[in-house]
Amino acid sequence: MTWTAVGVMMGMMTLIRSSVERIIDANLDRAREGLRVLEDMARFALDDANISGRLKDMRHRLVLKDMASDLLTARDAGGDTAAFLNTQEESARPDLFSVLEANAKRTQESLRVLEEMGKLLPQTVPFKELRFALYDVEKEMASRLLRREKAAGIKGLYVIIDGQALRGRTEMEVARAAIAGGGRVIQFRDKVREKGLLLPLAVALRELCARAGVIFLINDHLDLALAAGADGVHVGQKDLPVNVARRQLPVDAIVGCSTNNPDEARRAVEQGADYVAVGALFPTSSKADIRPANLQVLAAVRQAVTLPIVGIGGINAGNAASAMAAGADAVAVISAVCSVSDPESAARALAKIVSDTRTGT
Repeated sequence: MTWTAVGVMMGMMTLIRSSVERIIDANLDRAREGLRVLEDMARFALDDANISGRLKDMRHRLVLKDMASDLLTARDAGGDTAAFLNTQEESARPDLFSVLEANAKRTQESLRVLEEMGKLLPQTVPFKELRFALYDVEKEMASRLLRREKAAGIKGLYVIIDGQALRGRTEMEVARAAIAGGGRVIQFRDKVREKGLLLPLAVALRELCARAGVIFLINDHLDLALAAGADGVHVGQKDLPVNVARRQLPVDAIVGCSTNNPDEARRAVEQGADYVAVGALFPTSSKADIRPANLQVLAAVRQAVTLPIVGIGGINAGNAASAMAAGADAVAVISAVCSVSDPESAARALAKIVSDTRTGT
C-alpha cells in the first residue's frame, strides 16, 4: 500500500470517526433536552417528585466523560443542514399531553440512535436500559395527565343511581332526569343483580353520559367497568385496593375511593386515587354499616389532599351547601334525587345550591 493510499484511508477513518462523533453529540444533546422537558413537566405540572427524580437521574447518566472533548471538537451546529427543518406539528402543541408525547418520542429515538452508535465504541452508558425505562415513565406521565383532566370533572352534583332506591323507575329514566337537572357525575351502583344482567344497562348508561358530556363511573365492580367502557370505578375500603384497580384499568380511567378520615385519604392518594369521597357526613338510610364522619373531618381531608373531594352520606337540599363550604368539590346523593317524585327538579335544585356555594352567590 502506498503512502498515498494510507493517507486516503486515514482520512476516511478520520471522517467516519468525526461523523460518528457528530451523531453521538447531537443525539446526546437531543435526549438530554427531551428529558429536561419531561423532568420539568413531572415537577411542575404533575407535582411528582418521584418521577421528576427518575428523569433527572436518566439525564445525568447521559454523559460520555471520556469523549467529552472529542464530541465538542466534532460539533458543527452551524453546518447541520437539518437543524431548522420542522414539520407543521412541531410548531405548535395543543396541550400538555402532546408536549409529553413529542418529547418522550424524541428522547426514545435519540436513545435508539445512541444505542446503535455506541456499538462502535466501548460501551459506557446503558442506552437500551434507559430507553426501556423511559417507556414506563411515559406511560405513567400520560396516565396522570389524562386522568387529571378527567378527574377535574368531579365537581358539582354527583348522582349515584342505585336500583334499590328508584321507586319502580328504571335506571335510565332517573339518570336521564338527573343529567337534565344538572348532574355532572353519574355512578351506577348495584350490589344485588348478576353482572350479566347489569352489563347492557351499564353500556346504555355509559352511552347516555357520553352524549351528555357527563362522567360515568361504576361502583365496586372493576370487571363491569372494563366491559362497559366506563370512565372509571369507585371503590370502598373493603373493595379492591386502589392500586390494584389502577393497574387493571386503561391509562385514562379514573379511580375514586371512599374514605372516612385524613389518613385513609392520604393512603388512597398514594395508591393512585384520582378523587376521594368523604362520609358519611350525615345520617343516611341508603347504605348499611356506614361509618359516620362530619364536616370537620371533611375540612381536615381538604387540608390533607389536593385531589377533588366528594362529600357523601345523607346529603340533601338542606345540608349540601354546608358540605361544599367545608371543602367538597362535589356532593354525592342517592335518595335526594333517586327516591323523590320528580328527580329532575330535585337534581336542578341541588345543582343550583352547589353552584351558588362554589361561586359564593
